[in-house]
Amino acid sequence: MTGQVRDTPTFRLHRNIVLVGMMGSGKTAIGKALSARLAVPFRDSDEEIEVAARRSIAEIFARDGEPFFRIREAEVVKRLLGETPGVLSTGGGAFLSDEIRTAIDAHGVSVWLDAPLNLLWERVRHRDTRPLLRTSNPRKTLSEVFEQRTPIYAKAQFRLNCEPKASIDDTTSAVIELLKSDSTVLEQVT
Repeated sequence: MTGQVRDTPTFRLHRNIVLVGMMGSGKTAIGKALSARLAVPFRDSDEEIEVAARRSIAEIFARDGEPFFRIREAEVVKRLLGETPGVLSTGGGAFLSDEIRTAIDAHGVSVWLDAPLNLLWERVRHRDTRPLLRTSNPRKTLSEVFEQRTPIYAKAQFRLNCEPKASIDDTTSAVIELLKSDSTVLEQVT
């Protein structure tokens, strides 16, 4: 009995794909899976900031404050956008910056992973690595941040509604389908 061989499509990426959205929306997990499927580099701006600073994001917030962090974040995102086209995962607050949104528009495309608030809460509530949620009522804080940021995330060039029960593979496939709608971004070659 012979098995069927499924041809795996190959793609040519013409611009950086920048994943934006709330903490817990899956930017890192989807970014890694997407970069593997497209055979392009994966970069994480928060990880790059931590390596450069030799401390965690939470430690940077505590020691130097959020304004300092946002300046470093803009520098790192712009540097990463200047590299070979790949997939870039950004911190939840990065896209709020006009400077960063302008750089993304110039060197890539933004994809908003739009996850519902309840799903975000389920993903982040047991983690203590989120500086913005170190409050007396983190659920309320998350809701407030969600309400403030949603109109800014809506400025992204692409939007994907994240389904609570969708796997990483399913969500990655949905991002690819979304991006294939613009051949100046992602072109299927086989």
